[in-house]
Amino acid sequence: MESALSAVSPLDGRYASTTSELSPYASEAGLMRARVRVEVEYLIALADLDATPLSIDGEDRTALRELYESFDTDSAALIKQIETEGYGEFPATNHDVKAVEYFIRESVPEYGPWIHFGLTSEDVNNLAHRLLVAGALSEVLHPDLTTVRDALVEHAHEHGDLPMLARTHGQPATPTTFGKEMAVYAARLGRAVSALDAVELSGKLAGASGTYAAHHVAYPDVDWESFAASFVESLGLAHTPLATQVNPCDDLAALFDALQRINDILLDLNRDIWLYVSDRYLGQKATASETGSSTMPHKVNPIDFENSEGNLSKANADLSFLSGYITSSRLQRDLSDSTVKRNIGTAFAHCHIGYTKLNTGLEKIVPNEQVMREELESTPEIIGEAVQTILRREGHEDAYELIKDLTRGQRVTIEDFHELFDELDVSEDVREELHALAPTAYTGQARDLAASVEK
Repeated sequence: MESALSAVSPLDGRYASTTSELSPYASEAGLMRARVRVEVEYLIALADLDATPLSIDGEDRTALRELYESFDTDSAALIKQIETEGYGEFPATNHDVKAVEYFIRESVPEYGPWIHFGLTSEDVNNLAHRLLVAGALSEVLHPDLTTVRDALVEHAHEHGDLPMLARTHGQPATPTTFGKEMAVYAARLGRAVSALDAVELSGKLAGASGTYAAHHVAYPDVDWESFAASFVESLGLAHTPLATQVNPCDDLAALFDALQRINDILLDLNRDIWLYVSDRYLGQKATASETGSSTMPHKVNPIDFENSEGNLSKANADLSFLSGYITSSRLQRDLSDSTVKRNIGTAFAHCHIGYTKLNTGLEKIVPNEQVMREELESTPEIIGEAVQTILRREGHEDAYELIKDLTRGQRVTIEDFHELFDELDVSEDVREELHALAPTAYTGQARDLAASVEK
């Protein structure tokens, strides 16, 4: 049964419409295309060396680049056929990179001896994987994160002066505003994305043991390290000058770690929003086509935040595994990292779903101003901090103890505070200042802090 319902993974089944955006960067066909790009551009770079007799004119360069620029499902199918069954003069390679080489040779047989000249498979693979990772970040995940942060900034600006009871240790605490809390997450996310952007992807092109041995034996007068650096940088990557057969992958590990930190922040956000919904501080715009519960028709569940939480947790498990695994290799090379790297797309897909669901949820939430104000007004003890701070300012050494005796473990009213104020030995100006305190107005500079974040 060829349908999404028969998919082994929900990424290609239930969530296929969402994850399809990552297909060019996470699929086997995408990897094939990236390998073709590396091989073609390397062939052209060889032709530009004075030392080689290879010459490729403008029309042939265009034709070569068409191999990856117009790469389609037929191209991918042919490479797979060369690998598993053979094609024309080429027997089955049982080797995915060799199949790419033969695919190019099939199109431009006149350049056959120079395709994959002096390279090991990992020279092609490490560059191809990084091109895919860079594309997935720039075209899918980074726009996702920008959308999420913009939504948080919008909530921060719109609700910067909406007072809300804060909780520390789960207990009522100094009031905040809903906008200021969203601003905190916008700022955290912005810093984390900047750290992600600072990670520099790096590639190698140094042959079977990282010594340029094959290149050097063929053309000993060529500065192959400079050639490799120039070629790798032409692909938009930094150059790794010292490597074994494999690129050490410390760069990818740093990138996966940076994504985990982003996801940790958004997991924190998902759980806070869930609690705000549970406390009825936030409502959600109902969608007529959605069923909240199979038995309770009234429910509008925070499913987008729950879905995001689950997917980001799964993403972090995958990213943590990838980060820890790919930085080690038995001596020069073993193949365990090859199969593991094929799962980078899986981690990215769970990130993508998590970000998409979070953004959908942020579009639905509506602050319940009445509930927030009622809870603030019914929790007057939260002005205790303000009262004792003003009294300290006025020189009352026992201010903290005074308010502690009034409020701790007690159910107090605003009138209880007013009675205390009337009994205090303070000036009338200070007494008026104390009487003016109200839970809904005790939000400090929250409005200005909420306004300080920008898209």
